[in-house]
Amino acid sequence: MRFRVTVEILLLPELIDPQGQVVHRALHRLGYTSVQDVRVGKTIVVEVEVSSEAEARRQVEAMCREVLANPVVERAEIVRVEPVE
Repeated sequence: MRFRVTVEILLLPELIDPQGQVVHRALHRLGYTSVQDVRVGKTIVVEVEVSSEAEARRQVEAMCREVLANPVVERAEIVRVEPVE
């Protein structure tokens, strides 16, 4: 089966997010004063051909540790696993 796995990568919460700060200030200047914080990250979508959803998740978790995210400064979270028709 083919699965599409969506991964969200953000800086670790204890690190300052310079891009997020710039967006936060811009939103405030535009009148969106209710915004309290902004974190900017990236989304990576990987399609894998594997035998099960669990195997898709396992492989993409390994990819995150080895290539997709820098564990020193980023956290990766699988936010969706869906079969591809």
